Amino acid sequence: MCRRNLWRWKLADSSGATLSGAGLLAGTLALRRLLRREVLAADERYVGVLLPPSLGAALVNAALVIDRRIAVNLNYTLPADVLNGCIAQCGICHVLTSPRLAERFPLKLNAETVHVEDLRERLTWWDKLAAAAQAWLLPAAVLERRLRLTQVQPDDLLTVMFTSGSTGQPKGVMLSQRNLASNMDAFGAVLQLTGRDVLLGVLPMFHSFGYTTTLWTALTMDPRAVYHYTPLEARQIGRLCRRHGATILVAAPTFLRGYLRRCEPEDLRTLEVVVAGAEKLPAGLAEAFQQRFGVRPIEGYGTTELSPVVAVNAPPSRDPSGGQNRREGSVGRPLAGVAVRVVDPQSRQELPAGAAGLLLVNGPNVMQGYFGRADLTAEVLRDGWYSTGDVAAIDPDGFLWITGRLGRFSKIGGEMVPHVRVEELIQEIVGPDADGPRAAVAAVHDEKKGERLVVLHCGLGLPPETVCRRLLEKGLPPLWVPSPDSFRQVAAIPLLGTGKLDLAGLQALARAEFIPGPDRRESASPLPPGEG
Repeated sequence: MCRRNLWRWKLADSSGATLSGAGLLAGTLALRRLLRREVLAADERYVGVLLPPSLGAALVNAALVIDRRIAVNLNYTLPADVLNGCIAQCGICHVLTSPRLAERFPLKLNAETVHVEDLRERLTWWDKLAAAAQAWLLPAAVLERRLRLTQVQPDDLLTVMFTSGSTGQPKGVMLSQRNLASNMDAFGAVLQLTGRDVLLGVLPMFHSFGYTTTLWTALTMDPRAVYHYTPLEARQIGRLCRRHGATILVAAPTFLRGYLRRCEPEDLRTLEVVVAGAEKLPAGLAEAFQQRFGVRPIEGYGTTELSPVVAVNAPPSRDPSGGQNRREGSVGRPLAGVAVRVVDPQSRQELPAGAAGLLLVNGPNVMQGYFGRADLTAEVLRDGWYSTGDVAAIDPDGFLWITGRLGRFSKIGGEMVPHVRVEELIQEIVGPDADGPRAAVAAVHDEKKGERLVVLHCGLGLPPETVCRRLLEKGLPPLWVPSPDSFRQVAAIPLLGTGKLDLAGLQALARAEFIPGPDRRESASPLPPGEG
């Protein structure tokens, strides 16, 4: 791909730096030489990467992979003890990072940290000459043989990607070359990607959606990419989009709210496709985004364990069917080659169309397993089918509808009450907030009913009694409506660095607010092992 784009810019970031195809290839080869000579042992297989979305992060990931090593992109928003647990799992000796990130996230890691910027001082004229000759002159087939890339097999491990930790301790997901290649091809076909597309890379590369769609899609397919180191800086992202003419944005709804509030209409006017994932896309947010920027976000669905995309709606601007390949409220149809099945959570019997149950997924995007955890792998992988832990239904036209997670239901009075549905209606009543969700629903132990719903919020603007009355007016069953004394204002709703709701943090906060003393150890709703 670099050879096809020798003179054309391929990657850029908010520092103002750009790389053509020739520069990208030469830089990758030079960095590979430096890492082999100055940093990494010959048998060092797993290498930590602690870098925000940037040219540096792209070069580091590319250099490690063409050296046939395993790049492990670490989540720098996690506490040091959790990160060190990830490092220990993979036996990582070196973590490649930058001084700027180290200042912002001062973490004490149980591995040697190497600042990528410092490696430039060790770059010799011979390194530059050799890399340039390989990039410009050496036939690609010869270069592949010299790098021994011809030995790479489709099922070889490409990366270990740790889950977000939304349900507790992150797990190392092993993804192969085939996993990512199949997912990129199928996802790119739905979006009809071409060489004129520019991906706006704001999702971190420890996030599976960012790693697949804005890193490797740009490195191995026709689109270009432009990066900014955090998805939270809306104004800078707007300027970046305008400067480089970005056409595709993938982000969580939490981040879209920030862009809606802080970006000017001309900032995002070049966007043709906006894909929202990681959490439910509210219809009101999609409508407001379309009115302001002229592009309506579409919803998709995936998990880290599935490389990550399972299903996505076709974007309006690239749907030759005129709307038959998208359905508002659903997450779209499964990608080509991906099979889905909805089963009863207990019996595992397949359910008819329209019935809600546990979602299972099969296909070339299914992970190889959890790193070093055969026990956890066996819990979620049976006969090639991955148990997502999500509750879903498939309509007669094949569209997938996600209704919640198994761990986000409460059994009250014999009924299964979905937390997500109650949350959505509360958000409708109190109105949206540009900086994230204003309320989240959890469950705590209750002596009389076994469980009760509680609402944590950052200020509703209405008395809880009014919210409860309006929930009933919207048709919510009385059993599903939290009592007014089950509302509690908190400083912030727990979110992960990816913009997803931190389910483990939410449950802990709910117990701390509503359950006194040692009883806080009890969890009302044990969460399943798979992560969305």
